[in-house]
Amino acid sequence: MTLFPHAGTRAAKLTVLGIGVAFMATACGGSSTPTASESTTAAAAGIACPAPGSTGGSSAPATGGGGGGAVPPSKGSTETPLKLGSLLPTTGSLAYLGPPEIAGVNLGVKEVNDAGGVLGKPIEVVHRDSGDTKTDIATQSTNALLGQGVNAIIGAASSGVSKTVINQITGAGVLQFSPANTSPDFTTWDDKGLYWRTAPSDVLQGKVLGNYMATCGAQTVGMIVLNDAYGTGLAKNIKAAFEGAGGKVVAEELFNEGDSQFSSQVDKVLAAKPDAIALITFDQAKSIVPLISGKGAKPSQMFLVDGNTSDYSKDFQAGTMLGAHGTFPGTFANEAFTKKLLQIDPALKDFTYGGESFDAVNLIALASEAAGSTSGPEIAKQLKGVSESGEKCSNFSSCVTLLREGKDIDYDGQSGPVTFSDAGDPTEAYIGIYEYTNDNKLKPLQSEFGKL
Repeated sequence: MTLFPHAGTRAAKLTVLGIGVAFMATACGGSSTPTASESTTAAAAGIACPAPGSTGGSSAPATGGGGGGAVPPSKGSTETPLKLGSLLPTTGSLAYLGPPEIAGVNLGVKEVNDAGGVLGKPIEVVHRDSGDTKTDIATQSTNALLGQGVNAIIGAASSGVSKTVINQITGAGVLQFSPANTSPDFTTWDDKGLYWRTAPSDVLQGKVLGNYMATCGAQTVGMIVLNDAYGTGLAKNIKAAFEGAGGKVVAEELFNEGDSQFSSQVDKVLAAKPDAIALITFDQAKSIVPLISGKGAKPSQMFLVDGNTSDYSKDFQAGTMLGAHGTFPGTFANEAFTKKLLQIDPALKDFTYGGESFDAVNLIALASEAAGSTSGPEIAKQLKGVSESGEKCSNFSSCVTLLREGKDIDYDGQSGPVTFSDAGDPTEAYIGIYEYTNDNKLKPLQSEFGKL
């Protein structure tokens, strides 16, 4: 098996030279005014914007979500079982993302342990709340997790929250693996090679959404943006793509985490009379959308992002979101995988980043097997190796069998064909484009594959 050490200081970083995206086009509608153990560019391709209610395009091929069969015993051994911590939101503005992420972690742990565990021992997981940037919950939770001797921490969901704890985690020699951080800042962070993620940088989501708005006929856009690492970073990339496609940003209004009044931002954006309105927020969208609708803007003018593309069927009157669009990273969740997540948490209604969380567990476990160690730095050295240039496999059982037979592997997971750069970023990913139906629920339209 070929080993691929991680670049320790990240002096040589990934440079984004361009993004090639494969597009599945549909007709455009024209211009729009915790339980488990405690290669064309988007602009050139012309992504099609379907009319509200039209049939969407196909999604990426589904990958396997688990595997049975006997697994050869591990030849390695360690006195310390692999112990994971999760730092995912159960309170705060991203609390709606917590359940699918936690379910993904728990499903991954279950399948790893069903296959015999890592290095001959079952893995453990301890869950802690990340909160959001308005509180110090993440720091307190990180202290608790480090105090319990975890080897890796899965989280945080928010890029802003991760920035408050990344030095604390990696400075302790512990691996940090986020299933949802998208800020480009982490690509060049001095993290001693210990920060990884399954969610792609906002460079990709920004390009897809910016160009998608243009293909829907928008020539001008107004933006309401959360003033943090996530919001401003994503806004920058959306703006660059939209302007590169010939559009113009006519208003860009910021708000801060913890704000509860958004009338000023909405009024200033609508005063600019944009064709499209980009909402780069978390759950603040629940307050912002009614303000926009109340001013007479059409729901088809609204474009959402991964922080707020969610089910609003219980939040708004029918038709409030009809024709609005949203994006978030990852393939469309396949039925077999969502059924497994529902077995873990029957109350799930949203599956966002569940696949990325599941993949994080599998990749950490496989890298630990490859390293013959549960040490965070040793696991980190093998993460790139288990994600590329080997025999394809898509679940822990089949992948660990190959590893124990002395073969190199290439893990492809529920979030897509995971392949890491030296900086710990996915080098290729899918961005799903969704449309809201009359009941304010999401309907998948297209899945865009891109490479960084």
